[in-house]
Amino acid sequence: MTGLVVCVAVLAAASAYGVLQRRRSGRVRVRGRDDGKRLDAAELGAELGERATLVQFSSAFCAPCRATRRVLDEVAGLVPGVTHVEIDAEAHLGLVRRLDILKTPTVLVLDADGRVVRRATGQPRKADVIAALGEAV
Repeated sequence: MTGLVVCVAVLAAASAYGVLQRRRSGRVRVRGRDDGKRLDAAELGAELGERATLVQFSSAFCAPCRATRRVLDEVAGLVPGVTHVEIDAEAHLGLVRRLDILKTPTVLVLDADGRVVRRATGQPRKADVIAALGEAV
């Protein structure tokens, strides 16, 4: 009987964790540990956008990365002065560690000076990206 109770408790905890992770994935949010972090053109391998830059960390076998690329390309095309830069996380491990990138896709929203103002882990929605750009520009 106690084995059944333990099994039910473990299943309930795992389900709660899964629901929480699913709700948080893709949300664009401010993280305290991004304060003061900046990226420049040399680190990105591309020029910063005139108003803002969307930096996407991807990996080769990441299916959500392809969908995220489409969303960010579309947003960059809609908003003047915004650039989308995609970085291969596996090829830039030093940068990944410095920025605490834990999974792909991760999107950083940079202001015109390269300062990280927002972060999304998972596939963000187009509306959330556009709203996050409001803080960067």
